[in-house]
Amino acid sequence: MAFNNTYIVTVLLDVNETQDVDDRAESRSYIIADRTSGKSVIIDAVIDNVERDLRITKELGLTLLFAVETHIHADHITGASLIKERTGAQIVYGSDAKGEATGVDQFLFEGEALRFGQTSLTALATPGHTDSCTSYMLPGAVFTGDALFIRGNGRTDFQGGSAEKLFDSVRKKLFTLPDDTIIYPGHDYQGRVSSTIGEEKQFNERLNLSINKAVFVEMMNRRKMPRPAKMDIAIPANMRAGRMI
Repeated sequence: MAFNNTYIVTVLLDVNETQDVDDRAESRSYIIADRTSGKSVIIDAVIDNVERDLRITKELGLTLLFAVETHIHADHITGASLIKERTGAQIVYGSDAKGEATGVDQFLFEGEALRFGQTSLTALATPGHTDSCTSYMLPGAVFTGDALFIRGNGRTDFQGGSAEKLFDSVRKKLFTLPDDTIIYPGHDYQGRVSSTIGEEKQFNERLNLSINKAVFVEMMNRRKMPRPAKMDIAIPANMRAGRMI
């Protein structure tokens, strides 16, 4: 999909590429490119898919400048460090991961822009799924990581998660964007690619505008979900930008 001088390629973790169908399935990675210069970034790369994703960038004639993370993931290991080794791309985390993550080239503070060619991504702190969650905005689009899903949201029960903070991040930040802003989430388990801010205000099962904070917090506190299968490996690795030590 194109936005002015920018285009977006969505790349998913294909469960057929893994030995087991696990909770990495439907993890979303996004390649965003400036069409004039061919300079690009990748958001939330998965280490298992680095070869595929670099092949895509090569086929499209793109130069990868940045590997950007929305948060310290618990369900997969980021491909950021491997991509840096292969391409020289700089690793970028949101500023709230500073002091928690190492091996990062740049921590992007809220309101700061990451430029590549004539295109830029602007950081928006959206804590709640974890303390360091950051969304990234283009004019007309936002990459929400695990803060806001299509008709849902990320869990809030580990890594400093907070239902109260997540509610405020969505209502006071993401939902203030124009209604036609396209949402690209970090996951979707029903094969959907995108939504809009307006749709989620109306139809999101837990965060639509008819639901208040107390109800949302109660709903999230009632949820009982298993730990991500890769959590004990993924979190330490992702605190080192995907380096396996």
